[in-house]
This record gives sequence, C-alpha cells and structure tokens, in this order.
Amino acid sequence: MGVLVLDRSLRIQYANASAAAIFSFDAERVRGMHLLRAVPNIELERRVLDALRGEASVAPLVLPDHAMQRTYRISVTPLEPKETPGVVIFADDQTELARSQRASREFLSNVSHELRTPLSSVKLMLETVAGSRDDETRDLFVPQALTEIDRLASLVGRLLEQARTESGRLKLNLSEIDLEEVARQTLASFEPQALRKGVGLHVHALRPVRAEVDRERLSQVIVNLVDNALRHTSKGGSVIVEVDAQGNEAILRVRDTGEGIPYRDLPHIFERFYVADRSRARESGGAGLGLAIVKGIVDAHEGFISAESALASGTAITIRLPIMHARAP
Repeated sequence: MGVLVLDRSLRIQYANASAAAIFSFDAERVRGMHLLRAVPNIELERRVLDALRGEASVAPLVLPDHAMQRTYRISVTPLEPKETPGVVIFADDQTELARSQRASREFLSNVSHELRTPLSSVKLMLETVAGSRDDETRDLFVPQALTEIDRLASLVGRLLEQARTESGRLKLNLSEIDLEEVARQTLASFEPQALRKGVGLHVHALRPVRAEVDRERLSQVIVNLVDNALRHTSKGGSVIVEVDAQGNEAILRVRDTGEGIPYRDLPHIFERFYVADRSRARESGGAGLGLAIVKGIVDAHEGFISAESALASGTAITIRLPIMHARAP
C-alpha cells in the first residue's frame, strides 16, 4: 500500500516505495516537493485540502499508468495532533477489483438482455394464442413459442456451464482416448446441417494421437467450435478438424473458410458474451458463450487455446493439450 505524508502546505514529508511506484516518482527526490508537482491531479489536491479542514475521505481515483488506466482506493485523512497539522494519504491498487465489478455488471446486463428477448416473444405469442380461437393462429405461434423456450433452456444451460468453468468446479473424468476417433464421431452429428448449407466437413489426422482428456468435455469443445464455424461459413466453403502432435502436446485445430473475424475483435472472442457482430448474432443464435465455455474446458485440462483469422479468409482455432503419447504414421 502506498503512503504519503504531507504538511499543511501540501509539501511531501514522507513517501514509501509503494507510493513512488503508484504515482511514478522518486521517493527521495519528492521530499519537500508540492503535491501537485509530484502528482499532477486536481482531484487529489482538492481532497487533501478538504482533509486539512477536517473532512476525511475514502474514494476511488483513476490514474494513468503508461498505456492503461489503474484504479486506486485513496484514503485521505487529517493528521493528529492539531499542533502539527498535515495529511496522510493511503493508496491501494483496486484495478483488478474494479475490472471484476465492471465485468459482473456487464454480465448481469447481458444475461438480462439475452433472457428478456425470448421471454417477451413467448409472452406475446401465448397472449396472441389465448386471445384467438383460430386454429391457424395456434398452429403458427405455438411451435414458435416452443422454439424460443428451447433457446432459453439452452442459454440457461450454457450459463450454468460457464459458471462452473469460471468457479473451478468443472470436474474432469480423464481417460486415454484417440483424438481422431472422437473428432470423427463428433463431426458425424453435423453432417445433415452441413449438407443443408452446402459446406464440406473433413477430418485431417496428420498422425494418430492419444491423450489423457475428458472425452465428453472434448466432444463438447469440438461441438462448440464446429457449430460456430458452420454458422459463419457460406455455401461452397469447408470446415476442417485437424489432429496432430508437437512434442508433448496434442494439437486439435478447427479451421473454416468462412467470413473471418475483424482484427479488433480477435483478442476478445474468448470473453463471455462477446459477439463480434451482434446484429447477426440473433439471426445465427449466438449468445457469445460458446468460445468462453471452450476456453474454460481447455484451461481445466491445463491446455492452451488461440485463434487466427482474417476477414473473408476464414478462422482457425487451435487447442494444445497435454499428451500421453503420439505414434508416428
């Protein structure tokens, strides 16, 4: 925690090493220096002047730190005894806490939005059916209402899954499995969808690889990645699942020839509720949770996930997992 002691003229009498790091000055050289010269922040000066009048304060203060902003909890308190008036400042870095609180607010806002829309649709449809005796109206709106309910159930399930991965309560049932076998079995369930879209599905195994993973969770990873790739790949394109090994790592890569991800969005795609094109998310059914869940599962396996993409050139998601052994082809 940073500590600064000022006299009644707002000149620095003492500064510890933490205060020097927080406010970016040399602790020895600032002794006797006016606060505003050492820390050019009008808000902090105002609070120090209030403290000299006997008004202590505790509040956050945002300060620049090179390329980013950091949030500090600043406590400004009058010094005792009265004969030597002055002020002591305590500064505690709260950047991560502030970021966590901001993420929680955004999470609640996004959850509310994602739940409110289908609930409103279901309510409107059922009200229409209840107010009509027309069988055609019922036949039109009841299936739509059921579809929205299914979407709600799916969203709630993904939210629970995301909560488990973030809380560290994701339990893994590890066993030695053949990655190519799991990839082919999982990919088979997408063949009807791919056929309807006119998109090719392929598995490329560069070498047979066995790894110690949770088979069900790995299937879930492939499902999320392939589903995402299919939604963003147009007719005539392809989705490829590659299996390989490098050193002590098993490599699983899902590559598509789709629309790609804008450069500015690429660093954020594994964040929950992050959607690069929200205008198309509703149409495609994406809520921005799939890749966040995938990352949680990969992290639980002590693996690593990364993404490469370019607009109109497709996307490749690469997963590296600890390996048991790989056999040369």
